[in-house]
This record gives sequence, C-alpha cells and structure tokens, in this order.
Amino acid sequence: MAPSPRVVIIGAGIVGTNLADELVSRGWTNITVVDQGPLDMPGGSTSHAPGLVFQTSPSKTMTAFAQYTVAKLLALQEDGQACFNQVGGLEVATTPARVEELKRKHGWASSWGVEARPVSVDECVKMYPLLNRELVLGGLHIPSDGLALAARAVQLLIARTRKAGVRYLGKTPVTGIQQADGRVTGVATRDGTVPADIVVSCAGFWGVEVGAMAGVAIPLQAMAHQYAKTASIPGRPGPTGPLGPNSADLPILRHQDQDLYYREHGDRFGIGYYGHRPMPVVAAELGATPAQVDEQHMPSRLRFTPEDFAPAWELSQQLLPVLRETTVADGFNGIFSFTPDGGPLVGQAPDLDGFYVAEAVWVTHSAGVARAVAEILTTGRSRVNLAECELSRFEQVQLAPAYIGETSQQNFVEVYDIVHPYQPRDSPRNLRVSPFHARQRELGAFFLEAGGWERPDWYEANAALVHRLPERWKPVERDVWASRYYSPVVAAEAWKTRTAVAMYDMTSQRRVEISGPGAVGLLQRLTTGDVGARPGVVTYTLLLDGQGGIRTDATVARLGADLFHVSATGAMDMAYLTREARVQTKTTPERFVLVRDLTGGTCCIGLWGPRAQAVVTAAGADDFTDRGHPYLGVKKAFVGGIPVTATRVSRIGEDGWELCASADTGLRLWDALWRAGQPHGIAAAGRAAFLALRLEAGTRLCGVDVTTEHGAVQAGLEAAVQPGKQGYVGCGARDGDGDGDGDGDGDTRLRCLTVDDGRSVVLGKEPVFVNGRPVGYVTSAAFGYTLGRPVAFAHLPSSVAEGDAVEMEYFGRRIRATVAVEPLYHRTLGGQVRLRPRL
Repeated sequence: MAPSPRVVIIGAGIVGTNLADELVSRGWTNITVVDQGPLDMPGGSTSHAPGLVFQTSPSKTMTAFAQYTVAKLLALQEDGQACFNQVGGLEVATTPARVEELKRKHGWASSWGVEARPVSVDECVKMYPLLNRELVLGGLHIPSDGLALAARAVQLLIARTRKAGVRYLGKTPVTGIQQADGRVTGVATRDGTVPADIVVSCAGFWGVEVGAMAGVAIPLQAMAHQYAKTASIPGRPGPTGPLGPNSADLPILRHQDQDLYYREHGDRFGIGYYGHRPMPVVAAELGATPAQVDEQHMPSRLRFTPEDFAPAWELSQQLLPVLRETTVADGFNGIFSFTPDGGPLVGQAPDLDGFYVAEAVWVTHSAGVARAVAEILTTGRSRVNLAECELSRFEQVQLAPAYIGETSQQNFVEVYDIVHPYQPRDSPRNLRVSPFHARQRELGAFFLEAGGWERPDWYEANAALVHRLPERWKPVERDVWASRYYSPVVAAEAWKTRTAVAMYDMTSQRRVEISGPGAVGLLQRLTTGDVGARPGVVTYTLLLDGQGGIRTDATVARLGADLFHVSATGAMDMAYLTREARVQTKTTPERFVLVRDLTGGTCCIGLWGPRAQAVVTAAGADDFTDRGHPYLGVKKAFVGGIPVTATRVSRIGEDGWELCASADTGLRLWDALWRAGQPHGIAAAGRAAFLALRLEAGTRLCGVDVTTEHGAVQAGLEAAVQPGKQGYVGCGARDGDGDGDGDGDGDTRLRCLTVDDGRSVVLGKEPVFVNGRPVGYVTSAAFGYTLGRPVAFAHLPSSVAEGDAVEMEYFGRRIRATVAVEPLYHRTLGGQVRLRPRL
C-alpha cells in the first residue's frame, strides 16, 4: 500500500471529522470526506446531540474511548472557546438498588482510572440545589464529565483538516461502493466516482444503507429518542458563559431510576428520556437530506410525540420541583443508533478488503473510536482492545434483520437499567441448540445464552448431590448480587468432576478446519507455537497482532499432512483466519488454503475427571490408554459406534478428552457416554462449574482475562510461545514481555488471587488496591470449590509478587486477598494432585 493511500470517509459528523483529523496527524494526506448534507450542519445525530459525556461504564474499552474524547475536545478551541464544558457529572439514586449500583459504578471508575466519588444526599443537594432532597438517597460525582459541543467541534475539525489538505464534499449523496477482486476501489456519488483504496463508513444511522451498497451487513437499528427543552424558568437567570444559550454551570444530571437525564441550556433545561416505547426507524425511508438544514429541520430530528413524554415531565417535576414553574417549550424525537449488544461497530468488513466502519458511535466515544480506527489503518492495531466493538464479532444468526431489530430495541429499553453481568436476554432464545439439548432439558438444565447458543450453566438433576457433599466441598452462603444466576448445585458438579467424571457440552466452542497445501505455512505464520509436528499432535498456541498483543488462543490439532482442526474463540477468529487464508491464496495460488467453519455441523463433549479414561474406554472400541492416545494427541476413533475426533486436552486441571462428532450423531454419542459412565458416577456439568475449575487450573479466557492489550508474558502464557521460533505475526514486537504502548496495561502481569476470608465472592471488573491505591482490576472470578475459597484473576503491576496482600473493592467494601502461586490445582496424568489452598 502507498505511504498515503486514497481514503474516503463517508459522513462528516463527529466521528468522520475526528477520523480525518486523526489520520492527518499521522501524516496521511489523500483524504476525502463525503456527506449527503450541508457541511455547516449535515443533519445526522451529531447535529442534534445534547452532548452529555459520562465516561464511566462497565467496559474498559468504552471508558478509554470517552476519556480520550474528553481530552481531545478540551484541547480543541478557537478564540479561547472550547468544545467541551467540563461541568462534571452527577448520577443520583432514588432507590436502594441504585445506591448499590452506584457503588459498583464507582468500582468501575477506580478500575479504569476515572476520578469519581460517592456523595451523600447533602453533597448532592449542595452541588445541585434544584434537587428534591426527599427523593434522593445518594449519588456519584465524576468531576471530569461534562458537555460536548459536538456541532462546534465538527466545524473546527473541518477547518483544521481542510488546512491540512482534506477535501470535503458536502451535499453529495453516496450512491454506491465500487469494488473489484474482493476489495473497494471507490465511492460512487451522483456527481461521479471518488477513487479509493480505503473506504470508512461513518454514516451513523445511515450505516445500514451504506453497508448494503457494499454488500456488508451492518447490525444496527436506528431508534428515536426523546429530548425536550423547557421554557425559561421564572426568576432563574441561568448561566451566562461564552456558550450563550447553551451555557451550563450545574453538573449534567442522570436520574437513571426513571430513565432520565438533564442539562442546562442557559435559563432553560434540556430533558432526555429513555422510558418511552421503542421507536425503530428505517433510515432509507427518511428521504433525501434537504439542501438547507437547521436546528429545527434535519433528517435526524423527527416530530415530537408529547404523549410519550408525559410521564417524563411528571417525573422531572418531582425530582426538580423548579420545573413546575415552567412548561415544555419544544422537543423532538432524535435518531440514534443501537446495536444487538449495545456496543459500537468498528473495523474492516470480513469479506470486503479496504471497507471499514465506525458506526453506532455516540458523541461520548467519538474521538476515541476515531483514534482507534486511525491506528488500525496506519499501524494495523488499536492501542485499545476492540474485541467488544469489532464488526465481525456477531454470529451469522445475529445478523438477521429481525434479530437486530428486537435486540437493539431491548437495549434501548434497558439502557439505564441495572443489569447483572450474567443476566441473559429473554428473547430471542433457542436460536442455536446442541444435539444434546433434549437430554439437557430432561436433566433440568438452567440455560444461559451466548452468541445465540443455549449453554447449560448447571443441572437441577444434580441438586440431590449437594446434600452428599463432604464438608469441605459445601458451598458458602453468598450475598444477594452474587447469588443471582447461581445455584449451590455448581459445587456438586465441581465435586463430581474432581472426584469422578463429568460431561460438559462444548458445542458452542468454535471449530475450524484448515486444509490445503498452504495450511502448515499459514498456521506457522499466524501462531506462536510449532504446529509442524507429525499428524496426531495437538499444539496449544497464541495468535498475536502485529505489535505482539494477544488476539486469541487456540488448540491446533494436526489430523493429516495438510489438514488441521483449530479450536478458537469466536466469529472474529474465523474472520481473521479466513482473510489471511484469502490473502495467501491470492498471492501464492500454489499454497492455497481452505478455511471451513465446522461448528454448526458438529458437536463436542468434554469428558474430564479421574475416571474419564475408564468411561471413554468402556464406551469405545479404540485404545484410549496413555500408550494408545497420549496427552496432547488427536485421533479419529469410535465411541459407542459413533465416529469422533478425540482430542486429549485438559482445560480444567483434569485429564480427559474433547470428543467431536457430526451433529446428526451427537445425541447417540451423549447417550453412549452416559450409559458407560453410570458405574463410574458420571454427572452432567454446566458452564458455571467449568469456569470455576478452569480458574483453579490457571486457564485464561481470551477476550476476558487477556486481550490485544496484553502480551504473552503479561498474560502468563509464555509457555505457548515456541522458543526460538521466528517469522510469525507479532514475533519480537514486544521483545516477549508484552509491555503496553500507551493506553494498554503497560508493565503488568495477570495474577491469581485467593480471597482471605474464604467467603466473599466477586464477579469481575472490581478494582484491586495495594497499600490503599487502585493499581489494577479483576478480569474474572468464581468460587474455587476444590480450594474452598473464592478465586480471581487480576491485572496488577509486575512489582506485585506472589504472596503479596491486596484488596478488592466490591460494592464499596474492601475484600482482602493474597496473590497466589499458579496453578492452584493440577492433576498429573499419573493421578497425582497438586493443590495450593493458599500461601
């Protein structure tokens, strides 16, 4: 690619103009920005956005985006007038549940480096005197939050980037995305074609239409959201700052118990409301953007529906009694973008090279997302992990228009709700079920959903086992929050796995077949391990990005000279492997590679425990002894008369097998193992037990415990890097130590913590303190049933060593823990158990 490729950005809103600016700052010059609206006010969501920026969220990535947006807008000024009014943010609680939620949110702020503090009722009223103190129970204050003047920022960014050579084409509707040989070549407009090597769609809620022009599914639903302004409030002059009628002195205010937020507009108030019925919008039905757009007339500003706003007005007058002295002067139903999981859509299209998107991005995260996209284009990698934002993160079943519409509307309804981290969606469900589903229902499975899959979390059929548990295995009592989506049955399933044998449904795990004369070369280039061993060998390995950050991990099973089965994490891994294979095949046809997703047509049972070998031997006619099937080996075999691919691996510290079969024979495979296992005390076990046992065994989850912000050493996965291997993606990029480069986690290590009191369970994302100072955060946690105490993984400074004392903050309470030696539990192939209850 040329040093400065031809880039066309579609959309001159807050995201598109920020992206142009970020690219210019990195030396790129051949940039064109196209918008269907007039450049002084294009008419998209940016043009009407109220501009509230609350930085703290449960997502480390989204918080980082917001932090950068605040910093950039504060620095973006003209004639001394900034584009960000840092009045601070105040979230108030009017219910006991919200009081607890704000404690959790304060923990997120501490984890991600945002200054925040819980405040009393008196402090809330002092900083916001208009509050009805009789309703308020407490609050959370974030001093660095504030109001973004998005429309002004866009104009300053346009002016600045024009001086640097960026070309802007206003009033220019896009009519098509031109492409050839699998990559974009230009953007067609009614005035002609703009040649392009790279196209980035920053079209906001029009992104679905732009994606359709390129043949790319954009899982986005445009939704109308109510915003109203009051008339002037008698006797209240309001702020008189340089922002004129939009001046504000009071903090931005969120009343999430009633789906409301507030900001000042001089002597008037703006009120945003999420409590109304969902109002889905089809952008294609809005018609052409007019040549003239103003604050009252723009495509993204629909007619106000007072009947929907009536409850909000009554509730607002209760919280802010001063509003009883005024009226609603005007309002509108403004269009915003929502997605099935609430995250933005960022990255390259899986099947069209050179076509990127940055959609469903709110003003709060605009500059942060723009920087991430600019980094991807110029260096190949964002400093901030993008896994939860990647366009390719969705499964095919989640790209159905009906699914996108229903789940996006559900996210609109729940945008201010208190959502438990394990809380499943109620609908749509049963989109993807394994062949074992009928048996699992018979056993009383409690299902949680992920990626459209129904995954058993535990089985009520095992409830009787709880009363048979030895004393040291009995579960401890949990608090109300940690008890949600949990059952004591999990302890029994963990006990069965450690002392007998258990069956785990691993069907939702991604299974990919890679074949062809270039298969070995492709995998050697993409992975940190040596996958070139003889057929029959399994290699645990990492896939890195160009800077040494961990994309994912994988087990690579070599079945033949040119045939591999790869167990990976999800849809993003499939997209990455497919793209790399396509590039290799195109450049060196004689080394072509075929990549095929086997997941939907197959199923998989994980059989683990000290009696696993006895069960699989009883069920099969093949040799499953240590000699016939050694550890980290793979072979074709028969179990119960069913052909399987048997992989001997351990993910939870126990010896055992992953047995994969075609979906049509899966039910018979389950029944065969179940019958063979009865004399050995077999049990079905769910994902909750799996996640607890894997923590004891030191098994990391990519995307949860480790991301692209971490290198192999940081993650404690240096054993997955083959000593002396050269030439793979990311080789030597961080000299093997995984040090961060800016907004990553820097010189940290993933450590295992055991809770000192043996009872206090945390769930993840809690801050970790050393000597009273927040230094890291929990990635995942569970009760370690084998150890008899809770266990957690946490990213901590490398100076924090094994045996050191730390504290985790959980709902405002400090929980003492100790940095432990890993793994906490491991059973060797000879049956010897290594157990470290604590240091």
